[in-house]
This record gives sequence, structure tokens and C-alpha cells, in this order.
Amino acid sequence: MNILFCYKYRDGANYKQCNEIVFSNPLKREIKETELIIREKLIDGLWFVADHWSIPNQFFKEYMWDNEIDHNWHEFDGIKETDEEVTEKNTIEDFIAAVRKTTLPW
Repeated sequence: MNILFCYKYRDGANYKQCNEIVFSNPLKREIKETELIIREKLIDGLWFVADHWSIPNQFFKEYMWDNEIDHNWHEFDGIKETDEEVTEKNTIEDFIAAVRKTTLPW
């Protein structure tokens, strides 16, 4: 089974843009273990910086960035096993390696 990673960007005006990434799972990593590793690296148990984890930002491109209210944090929505087609060239192992490199606090 592949692994589906769900996340979103919520801007300063509370507009949301969601994304899902399907990673291959060639080593058959357990979903519970994967989620634990991710949750250990989240800011306040919910947020992360997409650039740090080498996944696409979900910023809105339709408007100008406002430094007063906008930010670069994304919100973790969850992961699950899936039989959907892989959408990411990196495997879940590559993704977990990037997550593990995250240092807190920011």
C-alpha cells in the first residue's frame, strides 16, 4: 500500500488550500509509526513548514502576500494507507528522512 499525506495552507484571512501527496512505500512502513514520526516534528502538534519537508507549498498565488497576516506554516491533516497512484517521486522513506531533520523550536 502507498501512503497518502494530507495537508493544507490557511492564510491570514482563513482561506484554505488543501493538498494530498501519495508516496510509494517500498519498505512497507507501518502507518502508525509514520504518523508518530510526523507528529513529533509538528509545531504545537499541528503545523510544519512545507519547504523544510521538501513538499509543495500551498500558498495562494492569486493575491499579494501580506507580511502582517500571512505566514509559511502548513497544517497537517493526516495520513492513511491507499491504493491510489503515486504522485511524488520521493518515497515515504525520503519524506520521513526530511521530517526527521526538522529541529524545534523554530
